[in-house]
Amino acid sequence: MDPTFWDERYSGETYAYGTEPNELLRNEASRIPKGRVLCLAEGEGRNAVFLAGLGYDVTAVDFSKAGLAKAERLAKERGVALTTVHADLATYAPPEGTFSGVIAIFAHLPPAVRKRVHALIPRVLAPGGVLVLEAYTPAQIPLGTGGPKDPAMTMTLDGLREELAPLTIVIGRELERDIQEGAFHSGPSATVQVVAKRT
Repeated sequence: MDPTFWDERYSGETYAYGTEPNELLRNEASRIPKGRVLCLAEGEGRNAVFLAGLGYDVTAVDFSKAGLAKAERLAKERGVALTTVHADLATYAPPEGTFSGVIAIFAHLPPAVRKRVHALIPRVLAPGGVLVLEAYTPAQIPLGTGGPKDPAMTMTLDGLREELAPLTIVIGRELERDIQEGAFHSGPSATVQVVAKRT
């Protein structure tokens, strides 16, 4: 995948994954200490705008300019401030130790990039900072209700425990749930959910 794919997906007037936040994030956002939050592969901004509305200082990162333009539009419509960064997560280097939260909602990346990003997360979180992550598992592939077609780009709880060390896993589960997030996440889904803390 490259920015062209995502620019095309985000080019329409409607929001590909809706404008409401991910359910896990909505339920667990109160665990994130107030301060700066980094939203990875944020796309059109639904999660970043939600957090900005709660009073967080949010930076949304994506490599689709079209997606970030939609994020800025949504932020303006909701009357909140948002910082957007156009960057490739294969090379992006955020400041370390400065974020109270990191959000990675369906941030599916090639394995080498994913491991790089997950190794970075414990370093960019400040002490006490919290990661909120949801991703599709390999069991999602036959369901076909969203996410990557390549199982190498999916995630498992065991794999995340390894990649996110030394964070402390507060919530870690694989589950099946019904997801209704716009046109591209719709129906029964197999996901892994992680909430983890830097001690």
